[in-house]
Amino acid sequence: MRELRSQPDGRERSGSVADFVGRRRELKELREDIARTGLDTLSGRKAKAPRARVLLIAGRPGSGRTALAEAFVREVAPQYPDGLLRVRLTTPGGEVVATERAVRTLLEGLGRLTPPGAGEDDLSAALREALDGRRVILLVDDAADPHQVDALLPDTPECLVVVTAEGPLTGIPDVRPCTLGGLDTPSAVELIGGIIGDTRVTVDPRAAEKIAEECGGQPAALALVAGWLAAHPKAAVADVAKQLHDMPPSTSGPLARAFRLVYESLPQPAQRTLRLLPLAPAGILDSHTASALAGCSVAAAQSTLEDFSGLGLVRHAPDGLFLLPGCLAPLIQALLETKERPAEVQLARARMLERTVRLLTSCRAMAEGDEDLLRERLDGLPRALRFPDRRAAATWLDTRLPALSAAASVAVADGGLDTLARRLVSALVRALAEHRGTEAAAPELYGLHRLVLDVAERRELHREQAAALLNLADLDAETGRTQEALGRYRAALVAGKAAKDPYATGRAMESVGGAYQELADWPRASDWFGRALSQALARGERLDEARLYGRLGNVHTYAGRYGDALRNWRAAAAGYRRLADVPGQAKALSEMARVQEYAGRPEESLHTCREAIELARRVGDQRLQAALQVRLADTLDRLGDPAAARLHRSAADRLLGDDPAACEIRSASD
Repeated sequence: MRELRSQPDGRERSGSVADFVGRRRELKELREDIARTGLDTLSGRKAKAPRARVLLIAGRPGSGRTALAEAFVREVAPQYPDGLLRVRLTTPGGEVVATERAVRTLLEGLGRLTPPGAGEDDLSAALREALDGRRVILLVDDAADPHQVDALLPDTPECLVVVTAEGPLTGIPDVRPCTLGGLDTPSAVELIGGIIGDTRVTVDPRAAEKIAEECGGQPAALALVAGWLAAHPKAAVADVAKQLHDMPPSTSGPLARAFRLVYESLPQPAQRTLRLLPLAPAGILDSHTASALAGCSVAAAQSTLEDFSGLGLVRHAPDGLFLLPGCLAPLIQALLETKERPAEVQLARARMLERTVRLLTSCRAMAEGDEDLLRERLDGLPRALRFPDRRAAATWLDTRLPALSAAASVAVADGGLDTLARRLVSALVRALAEHRGTEAAAPELYGLHRLVLDVAERRELHREQAAALLNLADLDAETGRTQEALGRYRAALVAGKAAKDPYATGRAMESVGGAYQELADWPRASDWFGRALSQALARGERLDEARLYGRLGNVHTYAGRYGDALRNWRAAAAGYRRLADVPGQAKALSEMARVQEYAGRPEESLHTCREAIELARRVGDQRLQAALQVRLADTLDRLGDPAAARLHRSAADRLLGDDPAACEIRSASD
């Protein structure tokens, strides 16, 4: 089956499918449930708003619900040729994934760009639109409540949604749960034999059945015990069954007993490494994360994770990642809280965040083309933290992004590591911008800027607060949320004044003016541009002065105040001339020519246009020359000189050649 692009977000992956045993009855029920008549069609009437069929697999963590879902979607894949989308709605640590984040994951899997800062309703509508007319399976793992699922449901009955959850999803109509208990004894024994080999089971089948009984047929518990037996080939199956039976009553539940068997057999360093794994963001692990948490070498951490995988304590995932099973996370977390001192836990978390910052610095450096800068940024970094090339760095960033985003969120929420949290967010922002570009990375950047704002507000860091508000407002403005942007720009102005930061206040005032310009409120726009200009004049910031004169000229032009517009454009041109910025001067003169024409002064417009063309020619800006030639031709047409107009249009055509922007320039005056 074609799996649509997906993220390594902590899902239990298809490794469990390869080892899947039993559940024939449940698979048959699920297949039959696809075609079952819904409650809304029992009367023979067609549903008013048909939606995708929702199948629910309910069971406690460790019951094999995800493995069953994986096996089922693989069976029915041919009926859904447009592929499979996956999303997990609860992290291994038990935190509920925000619905907005879940919808974004699915949209990204479909290759759809998501607007930064968009709300849940807008994103859900975009998802339904993207799935319209497609036959896709949505595998929604570990749902916490029906609202999460409802936001993901396609409006097309051609799609199938398979949900795993601990209990029923009351609130979603016409969902009949397939509730899982333990495996039957033959299937449980088959699972054990698949891990330790059939020979040991054949030698003592009664002992294998006893283990199945002690584990309650629970797949996760069976996998742990079988993993331990595989790691101890000389151990008798009967002895392990007796060990499980003799455990004290305080060890409640089959999974807890199986986990205790495995945990207590580990060497002390491995036990400590395991206890620290719940600190890994989103339950996603690699050798660097484990190395930083445990304070050991990367090679030793990799070896330990491989051992843990063999024991069933973690699961292998693509791209060198491991996943902490959600069913084991509470058991390991309990050990972390009872056996590790808070100061040691905080130190381990700080080591992990510091390692992540250094990896992000290395990742960003690989995207920069300057060899000298690359050597400078990598100077002092150990070889283990370096990437061989840009592609490897980009792949690392893509595959680790869910964990990196979670690390930033956890660091900010912690509150005790704010300096590291700010460095981490800053490093992640820069790495994303370098590798993906600001526009493509905008959805992720929006969330990161909000994290920066949280830290800045908590610690009353007014300069950082202003910067975060400006960045968020810019993203709001770019996606058409002008009113939201305006509110944030005003808040940034307040923060900038509190920080006594002239750059932030000037930028905020100019941006407020830009928002009012977007809203066509010309008086307020000119007022705020004027305030920003006054500050720039007082500080002697000449480049800002020239730009702001131009923005004022634009606003006055839109408002039809051509006299004011000309004065400001003339001042902008003079400012660029003093700065020896010839392209800036040429563009300011071209705008002057446009305003002169609007004001009914064509002769002056011709003169200004020719002056601007000469400047554009001097700096080799052919597109600007062409645009000015077209403007000149239009003016000559209005003055009754079509022959001269044709000459200038021909000159524009020669300058543009095969430029794809040619049509836009040629029709600019239409």
